[in-house]
Amino acid sequence: MSLSVFDLLKVGIGPSSSHTVGPMIAARRFLLAVEGDKLLNRVAGLRVDLFGSLAMTGHGHGTDQAIVLGLLGETPADLNIEAIAESVASVADTGELSLLGKHSVRFDPDEHIHANEGVVLSSHPNGMTFSAFDDEGRKLAEESFFSIGGGFVLSSEEIAGSGVEDSTQPFPMDSMAELLYLCDKHDLAIADLALTNELQHRDREEVFDGLYRIWHVMDACIEKGCAAEGVLPGGLEVKRRACDLHRDLKARMESGNPDPLAVMDWVSLFALAVNEQNAAGARVVTAPTNGAAGVIPAVLAYYIRFVHTPDKGGTKQAVVTFLLTAAAIGILFKKNASISAAEVGCQGEIGVACSMAAAGLTAIMGGTPR
Repeated sequence: MSLSVFDLLKVGIGPSSSHTVGPMIAARRFLLAVEGDKLLNRVAGLRVDLFGSLAMTGHGHGTDQAIVLGLLGETPADLNIEAIAESVASVADTGELSLLGKHSVRFDPDEHIHANEGVVLSSHPNGMTFSAFDDEGRKLAEESFFSIGGGFVLSSEEIAGSGVEDSTQPFPMDSMAELLYLCDKHDLAIADLALTNELQHRDREEVFDGLYRIWHVMDACIEKGCAAEGVLPGGLEVKRRACDLHRDLKARMESGNPDPLAVMDWVSLFALAVNEQNAAGARVVTAPTNGAAGVIPAVLAYYIRFVHTPDKGGTKQAVVTFLLTAAAIGILFKKNASISAAEVGCQGEIGVACSMAAAGLTAIMGGTPR
């Protein structure tokens, strides 16, 4: 499949790209297909079955809430974060859900979302099946989806053919060796090559503005995470730490005493701020997953705040170069391995994000490999 930087870096919500973002997207996709078949108004009931990791840990990751929101027609990028609790509570209290905001049916999340613990669909550990029924209980539609990591969702048919490559990009690449070969052959930096691929589907201004908006979401997430105090949701009474650490680092910086480890302290703070926002179900950028969402914004934020100067060029250009380069590396990982924690664990996700961030930083520091 042909992947875009906007596939890999997308605006979503916490706490999980595979357990929250993916199920929300899948639920909405299912109903859009039902609507496309002109069956939406005939739906009288729904059943959602969760399998594998979604069944075992989905409740703690808000999977059930995400499915309700997706059935309501919400998308992770445009969802009103402040309205989540009210929307989900309204469905639970009334036992009624408006499909895509257009057609109401009886729906009780506790009754109609089933966690099939210990049962795994063969295609992927994060599987879910949506079924729609008419008023006589006859099945109108059914489809299984798989949340394969990073907010990517594939249907049964798509996951069976996910190895088929779309050749519409001028520079298709499946390995680092191919990427570096293309850069050498065409005398292009990695970011330039990635941009050329993006320009097959969007104009230059759209790419630049879109990536800069993604950076603003990342930056806002850091700012909010550094300011937020209290306890994280989830019942474990985990105290937020980023705010206190931010105050401490600012005081140390203002004292005038140089600290050789300050770089790592600030990067760690920024990553922690994003991670705490993600854990709180706030708006984050899946980069390339929610579990590893803090790494890329932390590195870029440190560069923009403490390293970047006007003589190095415009801030927008630096952000775009960083994100295009990072995404090009992430796309190679996505094509050749899983970035789903259900398969590779959180350390695997973070390893991918670190590789992406290192490539992006190298690019804007003037040392992009060829």
